[in-house]
Amino acid sequence: MERAFYSMALLCIFYYMVILCYTKNKRATFSLFWLIFGLLQILLGFLAGKMPEWGLQILQIVSGLLFIVFLAVESIILSGMLTMPSKHLPVIIVLGACIRGTKITGSLKRRLDKALLYLHDNPETIVIVSGGQGRGEDVTEAFAMRQYLLECGVPNARITMEDRSRTTEENLKFSKELLKRGENKIGIVTNNFHIYRAIKLAKVEGYKKVYGITAGCDPVLFFNYMVREFFAVLWLSIQLARKSKKEQIDK
Repeated sequence: MERAFYSMALLCIFYYMVILCYTKNKRATFSLFWLIFGLLQILLGFLAGKMPEWGLQILQIVSGLLFIVFLAVESIILSGMLTMPSKHLPVIIVLGACIRGTKITGSLKRRLDKALLYLHDNPETIVIVSGGQGRGEDVTEAFAMRQYLLECGVPNARITMEDRSRTTEENLKFSKELLKRGENKIGIVTNNFHIYRAIKLAKVEGYKKVYGITAGCDPVLFFNYMVREFFAVLWLSIQLARKSKKEQIDK
């Protein structure tokens, strides 16, 4: 079993190096996880070589259960990618992502390009670009997205900006305030790994009929984002369970 841990450690550290070389960014989103997880696998491999037989059995059972949980959550995330957008939605919301200075990043460009295709096919649809200003950003994400859409020929009258939000939850909360009364069929544009959680949060925020419009993802970083999303979905599930329990107690 210690060999399996050491092999996993090599794969994780190798992937960490791939991300660093590919992005040329030491602070690439979630990349440090792979280095830390790789070092943890080395430690577990060392401990596995020193454990008695009963200790190894416990370690195998715990590792197996964690792997089953991981596969179950990842399957749920993948299922969200199968959603098909409805045609002629009155409004679509493009969720913000990190920008560098004033320039949009690859993930955000994919979202905007997907939105452009939908807007082209549905000329009556308007778009809300949602995202505030974070660290390392010279303008709000909403402003950068709006400029990109304008440069691609979308009329200004079809674009509404929501520029206060800092999280996905706030994207959806503040964008909801911009909707007209009676607009209950909404499209959410985001990357494939993020679509399940985005739709889940939209329903929590009170959206009645929400449809995912799935943009692609950089293939090199896809697994990185999928693992990051595992923790995000797991944490969201815990929060919703706590909220539900509290509501039951309050009743």
